[in-house]
Amino acid sequence: MQRKGLKRSITIRWAVNTLGLVIIILAAVVVLTLFMAKNYYVSTAGQYLVSRMETISSALSRFTASSAYRAEVRSLVEGFSEKERFELMAISDTGRVTLTSSGFQPSGWLDMSDYYEALDSEDGTALKELTLASGEHVICHTEIMSGLSKEYSAMRIMTSLDTVDMQLRELAVLLVSIAAVIVILMLTSGLFFIKSIVLPVRQISEIAREYADGNFAERIEKRTDDELGELCDSINYMAGELENTEKMKNEFISSVSHELRTPLTAIKGWSETLYTLGADDPETFKKGMRVIAGETERLSGMVEELLDFSRIQDGRFTLTKESTDILAELGDAVLIYTERAKELGIEIEYFEPEMLPFVYGDASRLRQVFINIIDNAVKYSNPGGKISIEAYAEKGEIVVLVSDNGVGISAEDLPKVKTKFYKANHTRRGSGIGLAVANEIVEMHGGRLIINSELGKGTTVMIRLPAQNGGK
Repeated sequence: MQRKGLKRSITIRWAVNTLGLVIIILAAVVVLTLFMAKNYYVSTAGQYLVSRMETISSALSRFTASSAYRAEVRSLVEGFSEKERFELMAISDTGRVTLTSSGFQPSGWLDMSDYYEALDSEDGTALKELTLASGEHVICHTEIMSGLSKEYSAMRIMTSLDTVDMQLRELAVLLVSIAAVIVILMLTSGLFFIKSIVLPVRQISEIAREYADGNFAERIEKRTDDELGELCDSINYMAGELENTEKMKNEFISSVSHELRTPLTAIKGWSETLYTLGADDPETFKKGMRVIAGETERLSGMVEELLDFSRIQDGRFTLTKESTDILAELGDAVLIYTERAKELGIEIEYFEPEMLPFVYGDASRLRQVFINIIDNAVKYSNPGGKISIEAYAEKGEIVVLVSDNGVGISAEDLPKVKTKFYKANHTRRGSGIGLAVANEIVEMHGGRLIINSELGKGTTVMIRLPAQNGGK
């Protein structure tokens, strides 16, 4: 229903706003052209009648005697050379046609309103269009010949406008035909253009519903290289990103579920063991409590990491900044993991400088970053591996390097490792959000977290933080 409404709405809007306006303009042009053409033809005919009447009036003005005047009028009317095109009439002072060039006496049916208008006019003339009782369309010019003869007191010349009307009708047909062709061409091209818009929009609408239902496999077919084509590319790109995000989210949930299950299983197992043994075996009791405490701490760290990520997503993640000794925080992080690495057969080598400039930042959050990076180095190193940690000042920045010779990261995965939910190696523990949180913390301090890696050879993480007061 909505798709049909969309198509109908676009078509109607185009028909009303564009096609309707063009039709109105074309109709106005046709009417205006016909009006101007009619005025031109009628005006030309009228001017010719006036010119002919002036010639007749000039010829009659030489006569003053009544008898000579009547003879001249009769001679002019009966011998009128253009009687095939014009009708010349003599009119009495009572408004009756007394003489015509055709020989007919049309007084009974002829409209004489032009004669009476000439009587009332200041110059004694009148030019007027008339429709005769027979339906013929004519134009008349009448001029009063005062005081020469009551029988021929006025002269009238008249011609038919039927030829003009026929020409106007032909012109109207031509103009309407041209306008119709223009409208048909616009209608054809317009509907084709609308179709080229509606079909992709309909497809976009249908596939968008698939995306709303969580199906990101469909892609929109790109038909053109215009703005609609760019929109299709953008939506397809968005779908790909959503599909990747959805996949990473599902993998994240699976990974977190597994990560939570492992310590919970250990805690539950040792709790049941200790409950069964009681305090009769002190060594086992101590070992069990140590495992429970360690796994509880691990769970607490995971939950805190998830909470931090949630705060970042909601914009509620804040820092408490102050002058911070970066060496102290880095040293604490190294100390935490040194013994753990030894237990796994991994060596940590720390090149500690004597002094570094302070950093204006949140000490606990910076320590969290160092712990996360070192923890990743330990997780992705194999027994017998080596981790190198060093820190130094460079161009107003504090640089911390954490390098390992572990499993490394593929070139395909490397650009995505700081993305939320992304986990390059699913064989190692971890939720996949630690680097995203660490990167956010470093950026909130005005720094950069740079990762270089090669699959099978190891990874180097560089943390660059601005020194307080430029390192002075």
